Amino acid sequence: MDISLSATDREFRDEVRAFLATHLPAEIAATFHAARRHSFDEMMRWHRILHKKGWVAPHWPVEHGGAGWSVMQQHIFDTEAMAAGAPRLRPFALRMIGPILIRFGNDWQRERFLPPMLSGEEYWCQGFSEPGAGSDLAALATRAVRDGDDYIVTGQKTWTTTGQHARWMFALVRTDPKADRPQKGISMLLIDMQSPGVRVQPIITIDGDHHVNDVFLDEVRVPACNLVGQENKGWDYAKYLLAHERVTVANVGQAKAEVALLTRLARARGCLEDPVFATQLIDLETDLSALEVTNLRMLSQLGPKGDAGALSSFLKLRGTEIQQRITELAMTVMGPEAAPWRGPGGNAGRGAEGYGTHGWLFSRAFTVFGGSSEIQKNIVAKQILGL
Repeated sequence: MDISLSATDREFRDEVRAFLATHLPAEIAATFHAARRHSFDEMMRWHRILHKKGWVAPHWPVEHGGAGWSVMQQHIFDTEAMAAGAPRLRPFALRMIGPILIRFGNDWQRERFLPPMLSGEEYWCQGFSEPGAGSDLAALATRAVRDGDDYIVTGQKTWTTTGQHARWMFALVRTDPKADRPQKGISMLLIDMQSPGVRVQPIITIDGDHHVNDVFLDEVRVPACNLVGQENKGWDYAKYLLAHERVTVANVGQAKAEVALLTRLARARGCLEDPVFATQLIDLETDLSALEVTNLRMLSQLGPKGDAGALSSFLKLRGTEIQQRITELAMTVMGPEAAPWRGPGGNAGRGAEGYGTHGWLFSRAFTVFGGSSEIQKNIVAKQILGL
């Protein structure tokens, strides 16, 4: 696959760089370079800036408010934005339920939900995992019973990322408990998080932060018009959606930015003089380059109706492993300075230079969320290797 930049691509890259230099707030970029992460408010501020430019949904069709960029343009923007220290936008609306509604939703749903997704007026979360249904998602027990023009939804969703900020949740629910296969009895509903019976309970993770939540649904009434596509077809939509999620989970652009920062820090601290560390860093850079090519192969298959299938599982598997390796090498570079459990402002393990136990602990989840590594290996073995 030819991934070299054409003259048109280079012109686009220059346009992106000029836009970032002018419109990315300096204080937001500084946050990434100092702390390796952005707050929710900073992320949403950047979302609104991109929306004003018309760049917030680069992969959406133009007729639905997207930028309609090519695969290479999307890759260029992601790489340049991350290198400049821009926040990574959450995928739940733009990368996940948005494309689902564009492809499988009806006209009313697209008119109602897509514009506030683009503007950032309504933030979304994902309601898939449950206490008894994680990697085995087909075991989900949250039920939705039709009652006139509504569904009555009862159950629990867990590990709901940024659910504390969400106005809407797209959720998988069981509408036919008697189906001959569990996957056949699942539907997808759009649930207003302000509905009576919805309760969000924080989960504080090992890094000391509030990323995820339990969401309890106690006889929540959901209008039947919020059913996505056909009843009992939710599993098909979820498979399409998860392929999009696993593309973003690899997060090649930010990984490249992290490696560049890590390399500068390692050079400043003399770590590159250690042949063992230098070899580990070179191996990481080589694997990241290979991941980038794989990412481009993936995107080249995701046309308007494309499905990258098992390749998305491979990308997710390798991408999250690389992200973990970055944090491990960062701990090596920082040495004892990475150890503090409490950093400035009460944040756990921030350490000097923005590295520390906080990032390393948080990265432990990378190979679990979005489908565990064990599940991804099974998919690759069966669908790619034919084992």
